[in-house]
Amino acid sequence: MIVLAVETSCDETSVAVIDEERILSNVVSSQVKVHEPFGGVVPEVAARHHLKNLPQIFRKAIEDAKLSLNEIDVVAVTHGPGLIGALMVGLSFAKGLSLALEKPIVGVNHLLGHVYAAKLSFPHLEPPFLALLVSGGHTELLLFTDDPTKPEVIGRTVDDAAGEAFDKVARLLQLGYPGGPAIERAARSGDPHRYHLPRAMLEKDNLDFSFSGLKTAVSYLLKSEPNANRSDVAASFQEAVVDVLVWKTLRAMEMTKVKRLVLVGGVAANLRLRGKLAEECSKKDYEFYVPPIQLCMDNAAMIARAAMDLARRGMFSDLNLNAVPYLSF
Repeated sequence: MIVLAVETSCDETSVAVIDEERILSNVVSSQVKVHEPFGGVVPEVAARHHLKNLPQIFRKAIEDAKLSLNEIDVVAVTHGPGLIGALMVGLSFAKGLSLALEKPIVGVNHLLGHVYAAKLSFPHLEPPFLALLVSGGHTELLLFTDDPTKPEVIGRTVDDAAGEAFDKVARLLQLGYPGGPAIERAARSGDPHRYHLPRAMLEKDNLDFSFSGLKTAVSYLLKSEPNANRSDVAASFQEAVVDVLVWKTLRAMEMTKVKRLVLVGGVAANLRLRGKLAEECSKKDYEFYVPPIQLCMDNAAMIARAAMDLARRGMFSDLNLNAVPYLSF
């Protein structure tokens, strides 16, 4: 099976082609420089850039894959969650392609795509496993037991996602956008124990997360200490986020009794989080899987890989497929 996928859920325009064994092409065009002056993604601007960039990205993906369009078996597309305008651009393009090529179309949940980024790197990864999905818009613990396309959500953020908190704190510290890499860079020269910041909801008898209060605590800290060392604040903030993510995840592993942990999403690129989870999993003899950093970011190859499993199960969509900005499991 050869799958072509389109991903335009936020500010990356991506088209990929994969077969049963490898990624044939995975072209990603980032809009970071476009949105940087605004300190975050502007939805209308993102949609317009997808509209302009997608045809070029598509042609490059086909060229890199060294295939003709007639060799494509399935067209896949992200249909949510994401920015409604951005999703509509990719969805319209994929529908037109499906119609023109007379090939079936598969709508893919972007969150499932992130989990399948791990399947690209670890083809033999099968349930049962627990996935910690950490991105700009989502922080969720997903339990996969039998069907790798249908997880159970056993924990999620009740307010800000971890990635969102990184962006907001980076703005407070005037470190630039996107916040995740900016905080991580600043934290390298900082003392993670210089400031004691809150680790929310650790005392709660659930697996949910909360990062809004942590962002507020940083805001109050900077007001009370306007000359605080920015690297120390960044390192202390990062350590608080990582501590909560690791603590809750390990608790979920104990409660579910699974032995495999998968870390995915944009924040999975954070080296402190990757390192600490790897260290804790090694202590407890858990298997730990995390994709290469480039596959943690939004890309169409992960969407294609998820679509391949959905297609094998006969879970095709039709041309009535809609964009669902708040799609969940």
